[in-house]
Amino acid sequence: MKEEPEDLAVPPAWMESLALSEAQLANGETVSAASVRAVVQDTLARLEQAACHSAPVTIPIQLVRLPHAEGLALPSYATAGAAGMDLIAAVEAPLTIPPGARVLVPTGLTIALPAGYELQVRPRSGLALKHGIVLPNSPGTIDEDYRGELQVIVMNAGTAPFVVERGMRIAQAVVAPVVRAVWQEVGVLPETARGAGGFGSTGTG
Repeated sequence: MKEEPEDLAVPPAWMESLALSEAQLANGETVSAASVRAVVQDTLARLEQAACHSAPVTIPIQLVRLPHAEGLALPSYATAGAAGMDLIAAVEAPLTIPPGARVLVPTGLTIALPAGYELQVRPRSGLALKHGIVLPNSPGTIDEDYRGELQVIVMNAGTAPFVVERGMRIAQAVVAPVVRAVWQEVGVLPETARGAGGFGSTGTG
């Protein structure tokens, strides 16, 4: 005969997070393992459904505005469906970038990312197409433990000088989760149909 799992003593904070009834929250009373399992399964199902159909997930990011960014807008999303938020140039005077040159453009902001996230800094497509303004290290990575000013390496790949004005949207930033690798040294790698083929081995068409 199959034994029923023992009841679990669940702390009040746990039961609250599992959205159990108020009656069960009193004094850390025991609830059946089956009840907890059902709540967890329901919660996971709701999260999966929300991931497919709801608005993008938002996370809080602490930010400090430096003196030279006073009066400038904070990074923001231009449209409801935008993945990247615009970074604003906090230059105190117009900054000219000659063709082929690169400069460091300040944003006047310092941030503290939540653990497990990075901030990717990317070019703006309009500046790249119209003026040849690119970020040579794109995407630049802001690590979660970096506390210095956000600054953007900007390069003029165009044919004419480009002027960075105060308040200009100079780049875009995308918040992304981080997956860290753990190396496993082995003697032989699993075989694939492609093998060691690279550098155009699959053709150009």
